[in-house]
Amino acid sequence: LKSNSALHISSEHCISCSAVCTMFSCMTGSVPAVVREEVVVREDPLPVAGRDMFCEKTMGETLPAAVVVRWQQCLLSGEATPEPDRKVIADSLFAWARERGAVDFAHLFFPMRGGGGAVGGMLGAYKMDTLVDLDFSSPYANKPMKCCLPYERLFQGETDGSSFPNGGLRVTHAAAAFTTWDRSSPPFVMNKCLYIPCAFVTHYGKCIDEKTPLLRSVDAVRAHGLRLLKAIGLGAGAKTMQSYLGWEQEFFVVSAEHFKARPDLVNCGRTLIGKLPTRHQQADLNYFGPIPIVVQTLVDRVQAAMLKVGCAMAVKHNEVAPGQHEMSPVFCTASASCDNNVVFMETMNREAAKLGLQVLFHEKPFAGINGNGKHANWSIGTDTGLNFFYPGKSEEGALLFVTAIACLAYGLSQHNELVRCAVAHAGNDHRLGAQEAPPAIISLYPGTGFESHVESIVGGGPLLGYKAEKKTQSTGNSSAMPIEANIEDRNRTAPFPFCGNRFEFRAVGSSQNCSFPIMICNTIMASGMAHLAGLIESGKSHRDAVAQVYKENKHVIFTGNGYSADWPVEAAKRGLPNLNTTPKALATWSSAKNKAVFEQMKIYSSEETEARAEVMLENYVTSLSVEADTMVQMMETSMYAACAKDLEKYKSLPKLAGNRQAVYESIVDETEKLKAAIQAKHKPTLQEEATYLCDIVKPQMAALREVVDKAESLIEKGLYPYPTYETLLYSHHF
Repeated sequence: LKSNSALHISSEHCISCSAVCTMFSCMTGSVPAVVREEVVVREDPLPVAGRDMFCEKTMGETLPAAVVVRWQQCLLSGEATPEPDRKVIADSLFAWARERGAVDFAHLFFPMRGGGGAVGGMLGAYKMDTLVDLDFSSPYANKPMKCCLPYERLFQGETDGSSFPNGGLRVTHAAAAFTTWDRSSPPFVMNKCLYIPCAFVTHYGKCIDEKTPLLRSVDAVRAHGLRLLKAIGLGAGAKTMQSYLGWEQEFFVVSAEHFKARPDLVNCGRTLIGKLPTRHQQADLNYFGPIPIVVQTLVDRVQAAMLKVGCAMAVKHNEVAPGQHEMSPVFCTASASCDNNVVFMETMNREAAKLGLQVLFHEKPFAGINGNGKHANWSIGTDTGLNFFYPGKSEEGALLFVTAIACLAYGLSQHNELVRCAVAHAGNDHRLGAQEAPPAIISLYPGTGFESHVESIVGGGPLLGYKAEKKTQSTGNSSAMPIEANIEDRNRTAPFPFCGNRFEFRAVGSSQNCSFPIMICNTIMASGMAHLAGLIESGKSHRDAVAQVYKENKHVIFTGNGYSADWPVEAAKRGLPNLNTTPKALATWSSAKNKAVFEQMKIYSSEETEARAEVMLENYVTSLSVEADTMVQMMETSMYAACAKDLEKYKSLPKLAGNRQAVYESIVDETEKLKAAIQAKHKPTLQEEATYLCDIVKPQMAALREVVDKAESLIEKGLYPYPTYETLLYSHHF
């Protein structure tokens, strides 16, 4: 192939699905098949980036100017798009989508499925409808078909809400639920389907999804952010505000054949048994190392697909653990970014399947090495360019920054349990506080320099005075230029650290839908802005109001080592809760205080708050129950037999058997204990059942795992019934 700037060979040799499976079979000792390699020339994705997204720019190019103006006005006011405009938009969108090969269209929405990561791509839901309808203007009894996108079906759809998690808001005899276009998030074409991002509500307008509360929280940020700006006399030209998100998605990649050979991965998304190989992440060899060839092919394909639909996928690299990787885009508005993340996760597994791979999004697929997070880089700002979390170079920017951090401190302090609940689910319990992710204690890290400035303000000092200056540091040689260091150092142990122009919510789990934690961030920030604005509106000066908020809430600011054993002790002295399990966190969700803030910010009604609690508890109970049942099944259908066969080999040489018999018999003993614990799990309430599973069943699973992993060190290699950690983590690297 001749060199061409518009073409490149993806990872030189793109290995076909059959070839990859053959390679994996060879690694496990099965009879090898013929290895087939294909050289695939792939188009350069950059020239077509954004081509398949129907964004505001595209609307301006394809719609009448008056329609675009009214569209934008409706986004600000919340009014329905006029019916004549809907027809024009539908016709234009249909023509645009057909040019890109669309045959179907689908309303994409986010049921309340929670985290867990058992199967990647379960975060989004859609039903594909073909871009056809009957021509009802025809005089014939059997109406002919016509290709079109009916405007009524573009803006709204209906389905069965009782078949999705709903916390009792829908039942079989009252099941109607509706999808409605989220007009703040652009439609896009992928795999011959036009996707319309949507909210999902019941017949009575109650939310039973992740997107609707997020959109409500953006409205709260807009209302109380503009109110605060007016109170402090800044940002006079601002008409609206936005919440922004840039996510960092971590994941593991394994062989699809090995994945299918592990019932725990298939059913639970994580391994329930398995010991680490002798080399794993001790030597820090994997982080930013060369990406394995077949994984490079995967991430290149996914990057190209996401760029086409307007997601600025900008980063791809190896993570700390072997077999672990990360991809992340440039930030955009929170609603669109959440859509992008769901589409990304589905695209990852679709493209992985073509290569004989499987992507694992569970927070802790493998014990003993790092798990997966989804760091959420969050900020809010105005349509005039004011970023509330950027210190800026002007007095206005500096004043807004110190004011905004006071609002955030208030939100994190007064609604601390809500923020913890935002990341509470079965998968994330394995990760939080495990020396690889922030602890379950929610605190704010604005930097040591800013912490000192807070003390100055509380002591009577002015709001201005924080030196938000980047510092030049010498590299100590003449070849490498001096570096420009950040305003504040990076604290990877903090759940909410400052990152120069945003805050990074590091506790978000990799299998989660971003919508829920970002909704919580928006809600607590809106609450803080409302509180501070109220103080100023009641007569306090800007300075005194900010000082009061800091004085009452500075205990949530912590700039030390969140991994240290001293921090939980110190946090308790400060009155910060340490809700280190999901059941403990969820027990606080429906408190009177939490219901009040949701109602004040117009996020959830009391009924919706209760429904969400039920859904989250159901998700936890289901996840733990499936894990426990799967573990018992793995023991009784495979592990027992493997141990028996191994022990039989030492019948004539018992001295060589060592303690095998005792270890193998202990597997049976611990399995029986687990079965008994499972039998007793049913309790009067979901909260009690979740607590029982956490406190009784989960520790028994750990006890069983301990002896099974000990047995793995003894059993003959060919008899161990499942692909080992070594095989799962490394085999696709070569």
